Amino acid sequence: MDQTKIFEANLDLTLHSQAVLELLSAYATDPMGNGEPLDKDVLTQLIPGLQNHPTTIIFLAFHESKAVGIVTCFKGFSTSMARQMIHISDFYVLPDYQEKKIGQKLLEIVEKKAVELNCCKITIEVPANNKKALQIYKMAGYTQVIPEKEAKPTLSFSKSF
Repeated sequence: MDQTKIFEANLDLTLHSQAVLELLSAYATDPMGNGEPLDKDVLTQLIPGLQNHPTTIIFLAFHESKAVGIVTCFKGFSTSMARQMIHISDFYVLPDYQEKKIGQKLLEIVEKKAVELNCCKITIEVPANNKKALQIYKMAGYTQVIPEKEAKPTLSFSKSF
């Protein structure tokens, strides 16, 4: 039985805001993140900044009672399609949980939110050397927007609706 539950984050809840800080801190130190811890000032300002940003959408994955995955998104607008879109800013699953298809579940919930909001697409950028992420995005139907030789070192992907 799957013990993973995904929630849209409510940053007024200590459990959710603490999970956001923990997961984004883990992501920051990961080689596919920045490879360095977040600055103390960033940690202090992150939750209030996300709460005050009017387009923030965050989903958290909990396995049993442990926060194990996060996707941080922001609503935007596509001028070429005259509709809202969602941009995934941060996408991370703790290494010990990456084989449990939690990343796919997080992408699926973002897609449901995009459809609910009548968005035209979801966009994400990923380092070209992040092979695990590239595989997840491609398997989920995301297509590369900018040719690889022009996109160094970041590849841009989107999924249109």
